Amino acid sequence: MTAQARAARLLRWYPRGWRDRYGAEFTELLMADLAEQPRSWRRTADVARAGLLARLSHAGLGGQLLGPVDQVTASLITLGGAVAVFLTFGTMMWSQLVIGWQWAPPGNRATTVAVLVMSAAMALFLVLALLAAVPVGWCLARMLTRRPAGQLARGLAWPVGLATLSAAALIIGGRHVQNGWPGTGGPAWPHQGLVPGGVAAFGWATTLSVSSYWAHPAALAAFPAGQIAWMAVSPAALAGLAAGLSMTVRRLGLPVRVLRYQARLGAAAGGVMAVFLTGAACWVLAGGPGPRNLFRPGAIDVLALIMMALALAAGWQALHRAWAVQQ
Repeated sequence: MTAQARAARLLRWYPRGWRDRYGAEFTELLMADLAEQPRSWRRTADVARAGLLARLSHAGLGGQLLGPVDQVTASLITLGGAVAVFLTFGTMMWSQLVIGWQWAPPGNRATTVAVLVMSAAMALFLVLALLAAVPVGWCLARMLTRRPAGQLARGLAWPVGLATLSAAALIIGGRHVQNGWPGTGGPAWPHQGLVPGGVAAFGWATTLSVSSYWAHPAALAAFPAGQIAWMAVSPAALAGLAAGLSMTVRRLGLPVRVLRYQARLGAAAGGVMAVFLTGAACWVLAGGPGPRNLFRPGAIDVLALIMMALALAAGWQALHRAWAVQQ
């Protein structure tokens, strides 16, 4: 491998924005160092360390603070990714509890509190999502009317198209799969209708891939073929939606006032995440199996609790750095 190719490989440790700005100069320095010392594990380790720090800075999580606008934008995008991960695992746990709720009362206070707290938090998440989407949609609409079509196509066609196709796949596939929701048919009891069945069924369908059945192929093989296919496809649709929205926000260049508004909503989302996590922990740590083992937490729920805690920590770190440049 030539020195230039080796330098280009080392440069991949850094994020694209850093490479676009400093890549040519840094490549020349690396090539000169490679000519003097072809083999050096210290050089590779140093480049990897600096590149990872640059990636953390680019994501709004660590390293040096960026400029105010860039820092808030990066932190909000990272927070959005953390919320997406949190909701993927959280919706799985919530839908599992709601399925049991449709069949019988939980039978213990901890599980009842968990269902009520998590359901209220899910409703707040929906409200915050709508409040966050309105100004972004307005900025996108203004850009559609002000920028030339060619310039818009180069900048936003790909992320907007990816987000749209992913959302369409989730809606169409989720609506189809939710017909097999296991919460249907439970005997009526006074508080059974706490959560609308259609909402719970759609949440169950979109997060069906988060399942311990992947570790039990024999049990998984008993599922309908269409459901197994959806379990394989839906994670790609969720990832595509998150990636498309993140790239759209980054390329839109939101005004400062909108960024500050989104930062406030992000702080509220962080609080709702903490409330939801408290309810989930209440069930996993103190709840019982309930009647007919309908509310029994499993290993997948413990894993989901850990992942949500990590997502919450990453989200709060991103928020902290966003507020640091606004003081």
